[in-house]
Amino acid sequence: MEPLGQYPDPTHVVAHLSDPHLLADRLQYGVIDTAAHLERALRRLLRVPTAPQALVFTGDLADRGEPEAYARLREIVEPVAAELGAEVVWVMGNHDDRRAYARGLFDVDSDAPQDRVHDVAGLRIVALDTSVPGWHHGELSDDQLAWLADVLAEPAPHGTLLALHHPPIPVPMLRLAELIELHDQRRLAELVAGSDVRGILGGHFHFTSYSTFAGVPVSVASATCYTSELAPDRRLLSGVDAHQTFTLLHVYDDQVVHSVVPAFDGVEVSGYGLEMLDPFRALSAAERFDVVSRKDSPLYGREA
Repeated sequence: MEPLGQYPDPTHVVAHLSDPHLLADRLQYGVIDTAAHLERALRRLLRVPTAPQALVFTGDLADRGEPEAYARLREIVEPVAAELGAEVVWVMGNHDDRRAYARGLFDVDSDAPQDRVHDVAGLRIVALDTSVPGWHHGELSDDQLAWLADVLAEPAPHGTLLALHHPPIPVPMLRLAELIELHDQRRLAELVAGSDVRGILGGHFHFTSYSTFAGVPVSVASATCYTSELAPDRRLLSGVDAHQTFTLLHVYDDQVVHSVVPAFDGVEVSGYGLEMLDPFRALSAAERFDVVSRKDSPLYGREA
């Protein structure tokens, strides 16, 4: 459908998913079918009004870094990406294993940091590996920061999104996560400030959060496996099989809109069927405005 308001269509649409934590042959904590949860989220993604051009997964792709889990991840995600015509952007997380990740997702044998650049129709997406082998906190080495400085030295036509597992923002809702945050964030901030970076995408926390970093918006996607309970009842830390979401980014010339999409279906209590679409399209612009905006419109006087 053509735009109905003041804004043109976005130049790019990006789906941001995080923390699927796939396992080779077991349920997570004995109860979470992480593969089934990811499949449900992707089925919802197939229904969004405007198909994304990129699927960005910000880390913890495999819960134990198992080669079989990466194979299963590709089996689940790649057919959906092909149906959407979208590029897949993988990002390392603290639960991932570099060598298994590189072999399983890129068919290369390497245990070096897995940093990559993706060009999505002029929108540059940089996947940064903030993982530290043997640890859960995040770091960026001198070499990685020098590499990123070289990448950002030349602006991209539609700007840059940085995708990393450990988001560079405070974590006031989950204080224990402060112990496993990205270290020495100041050095990254010095590279981001004044660059063409338009957004930073992260995961790690298992809940949705937003902030800014060096003047740039930061968007943290929740997990598709399980989420962090942010109002626990007499619990120091609590993970729950509920509230899973992913985030859609609609990129415009001068702004980026972030929309949180529940990963699972809810119960519809009102709405209208697709049979109304063709008659709606046949209306003039003034008639469309009248039928949707006027309070006594017949649109609001009938049951769906």
